[in-house]
Amino acid sequence: MQTPDTIKIGIVEDQLLFREGIKAILHNWGDFSVIFESADGHSVIQKLSTTAVLPDVMLVDLMLPSINNKEYRGSHLTLALGELYPSIKVLILSVHDDENFIIELVKNGAHGYLVKDCDPQELHDAIVAVYTKGSYINSRTLTAIQNNMGRKVKSKKLLVNISAREEEILRLTCQQYTAEEIANKLFISVKTVNGHRNNLLIKTGSRNVTGLVIYAIKNNIVSLI
Repeated sequence: MQTPDTIKIGIVEDQLLFREGIKAILHNWGDFSVIFESADGHSVIQKLSTTAVLPDVMLVDLMLPSINNKEYRGSHLTLALGELYPSIKVLILSVHDDENFIIELVKNGAHGYLVKDCDPQELHDAIVAVYTKGSYINSRTLTAIQNNMGRKVKSKKLLVNISAREEEILRLTCQQYTAEEIANKLFISVKTVNGHRNNLLIKTGSRNVTGLVIYAIKNNIVSLI
């Protein structure tokens, strides 16, 4: 039974057996409710436009079927959701354990990336993380970010004018603290934390919290491995 604390889930996956398997796994936990599903990506936006209640987190397969011989992958859907439904967190599920795929997806605004053979508990933790903290960054994703970006910029200082307070909040955000936890730690209001985060998103040109982590690693503000 859905409660106010239930995380509403959407699933975009063309393989029926895998989609049903994910639903069965999620059903085992009382804090999730699957309210939306689609076998393709290209019809998701239209379906959401007629949906009364939007998902909090969308589980999106990376390799989705084409439409009229035109490619429409999880990366395309991630971009569309970010533009039209920014409140929906996107968690990519893929058979590809490839750093290039991971980087492409986080650049496009994905809030997390999991391989399909991950442990069910990691799936649970990832959903909760993207819902409560705005991102799920496991060791695989961090390694991909650092290998592809972190080594390209050595000892370069901030590229934009970020205040000391903003840098402090950026560091804590990269350590996966929620806005509430940061507020308590710095003795400021949650509204103030969110205001600083919004400024950071604008200043760094980031799509979401995951983008802020990429920016911080690129500029040697943090090193999380």
